[in-house]
Order: sequence, then structure tokens, then C-alpha cells
Amino acid sequence: MRFRVGKSSAGFGVHVVDGDEAVNLTALDPAVGEDLMGLIQGEADLDQLSGRIAEATKMSLDAVTPALPVANPGKVICLGLNYVDHIKEGGYDIPEYPALFLRVQNSLMPAGAPMIRPSCSERLDYEVELMVIIGKGGKHIAEADALDHVFGYTLFNDGSVRDYQRKTHQWTPGKNFDATGAIGPDVVTPDELPEGAVGLKIESRVGDEILQSSTTSDMLWSVAKTIATISEFTTLEPGDMIAMGTPPGVGHAKTPPRWLRPGETVDVEIEGIGICSNPIVAEEDIATFEAAE
Repeated sequence: MRFRVGKSSAGFGVHVVDGDEAVNLTALDPAVGEDLMGLIQGEADLDQLSGRIAEATKMSLDAVTPALPVANPGKVICLGLNYVDHIKEGGYDIPEYPALFLRVQNSLMPAGAPMIRPSCSERLDYEVELMVIIGKGGKHIAEADALDHVFGYTLFNDGSVRDYQRKTHQWTPGKNFDATGAIGPDVVTPDELPEGAVGLKIESRVGDEILQSSTTSDMLWSVAKTIATISEFTTLEPGDMIAMGTPPGVGHAKTPPRWLRPGETVDVEIEGIGICSNPIVAEEDIATFEAAE
């Protein structure tokens, strides 16, 4: 099943998507709650709800505004280098251990929301990524068991301010500008995808311009290996998110560099999961943009 967290006239809730329509699961069972945590933690039973979806009132997707799938994730852990050709275009050596960094809450926003180009830099880059949502926590998780800990998969656009990323060996500044990391809108459960989400076309675009195009089969560290590796040093918890790195084709590696510009809309897409689309807005224009919405 596909899930979308949306904002309707009834407020925030979990919606299951069927074509161009959606059913508000929160309205069917208040135990579902306002984000996916009710389903992740088993407070609501999706199998029981499934039998009621066919007869439930449906709404147009146009009436649903995406929100973050998990409103307040405990941890958002990102892989910086997980596709060989992307590693090479960035001038790095192929690592023996994954390059990991954290995203803070203020840097995240949902699909459809403006991705903000900061006033201090024009070097806003795009990165399409597979994102894993943890369903069952644990520490020292064996690679053979790791996929049992996945609740679902969604999309991530790891918007990166490259000059700030390169100011230091630690990537924190360039990866944590406000409203640069887009997540969602759809969350797909593992049973609807190949094991470990392998072999899926992954792409980023602005209009008809294809920026990145690859396959998740090219990841150095699989989803299972990544979960096992991360759980060696931190306890993974339900609702945590892991971004699986980006393929080649990022803007800073092009000649000339291809930065995202205000007025554009960037789309990132993964086969079988969906599209995350966000307009690019200059920081100095954000108040005007929001007033016009």
C-alpha cells in the first residue's frame, strides 16, 4: 500500500493513495494518529483497516497537502557517498566505511513545499535519494535480519549548499540549511518493491532537463548493510530515517555547474515509489511566496 501524510480540512492525518484519490485512514480509526507513527508502532492495524478502505469516502489528491511522513523523526542519518560514479565526480576516494552525517529537523520539509535557496549562497544543489523509514528499532542488528526493521521507503531530495559544505571536512553546514531536504510524499511498504529496494530507476529533473538518472542497484552499501552498520554505534528507533546517498549527475560536478535557481521546480523520482516535487524559492522572497499561496 502507499501512504501519504496530508493536510486536509480536518487537519493532519494519514492517507492511503489509490490512483488520483485518497482515503483518510485517520478518519477511519483515530488510533492511526496524525502521522505514520501510529502504524509504525502498531497502535492501529493496517490489515484491519484495509477491509474498510474500499467503502470509505474518497477525496481527490488535490485536496490533500503533503506533510512529513513522520512529524518528528528522532534521527535522520544520511549516506554521503554510496554510488561509485558520484564518488568519482566529487573527487573522493572510494571509502571503506560509509560517509555518514545527520540532518536536523529545521532542514527538512515535505514534498510540495518551497526549497529555499539561502541569501548567502547561489550554490544550491540537488540530490535524489532513496530514504528508508525504520519500523522496528534495535542495536547491533545483523545484516541478515536488517530488512525486517524497515517499515517503508520514500523519496528524499538532499538539497546541498555546496560552498558551505566545502568550508570544512565536516559537511554539517552545507547539509542543514533551513528547508533544503525534501521528503515524501508517498511511503511504500517493502512488500510492494524488490527486496531492499534494489533495481529501481532513480532520477532527478527540472522540467524536461534530466539531471540524474541511475538505478538503486548501483549502491555500494545496500539497505541491509547500512542498517547493520549504523546500528553498531547507535540504537535505531521506530520512525528514524536513513537516506541512502545519491547517484552521479549532481550540479557541482557539471561544467559549468548547474545550480538550482528560484522559479524552477525540481522533481526527484524513484520507480515504484513516486515523485517528490518542490519549487525553488529565494530566501529573501519566501514571505512573498507564502503570502501568495
